[in-house]
Amino acid sequence: MAQVSTVTSQAGAVISHDVAMRFLFVGDSMTIGRSGDFTWRYRMWQHLEATLGDGGYAITGPRTALYDTEANAPLSHAYGDASFPAPARRHLAGWGEGWLHMAPVVADAVASARADVLLVSLGLIDLGFYTDSTQTAANARAFITAARAANPRIRLVLLPVIPNIRAESDAPFAAECDRFNTLLAKAVADLDAPASPVLLASYPTGYDIHTDTYDGTHPGPTGEHKLAGAFADAMHQAWGVGGPYAGALATA
Repeated sequence: MAQVSTVTSQAGAVISHDVAMRFLFVGDSMTIGRSGDFTWRYRMWQHLEATLGDGGYAITGPRTALYDTEANAPLSHAYGDASFPAPARRHLAGWGEGWLHMAPVVADAVASARADVLLVSLGLIDLGFYTDSTQTAANARAFITAARAANPRIRLVLLPVIPNIRAESDAPFAAECDRFNTLLAKAVADLDAPASPVLLASYPTGYDIHTDTYDGTHPGPTGEHKLAGAFADAMHQAWGVGGPYAGALATA
């Protein structure tokens, strides 16, 4: 697939750290995780602790649970690390939810959570089940507009879609993933603004769905690190936030 590089017109702008930054993770099943997962959110929490600790950040959002596959509902709190602090488990992610579902709810979530930075991984579920690349890109733009209505100074980091195992045997689906990533890059270029910067993270370096996921879609431990690293490095390189991602690509 085409590799997507970091895109921002504000790449040289350093974001002030005079107040604690409030991060809101937004995503689908790759972000919410299932019972027993660490999640890339956990890896990002570790990174933020290491680089912005001592009151320099907060994780916020209306949800805290993992997806329970037996109950077919987000009811689990059995994280891979039971010591993952409850406040750091907050998010706006849902199994089977995409841009289509998040665009109508993000304004309320941003307002209630008082979010400053959105870290967003969405699109695969949309393209797989709900909308084509054109409509998915339109929903992404609507999402950004809604987030800004709640906070005109909101900052967003968007991850391109990582095609899953379906793309290996379904050429039209693979093409839609590539086309959406191109449209997402265009949306970032069009909507990026000094008061509310929008950043497109790079495709996670070395990400391999056969070794970094447990089923060809959902990240395992190494995949979690690579997803967190994509967000962390984008913010550090473009905005001077935190530092380079240093999490070990552990298997546990």
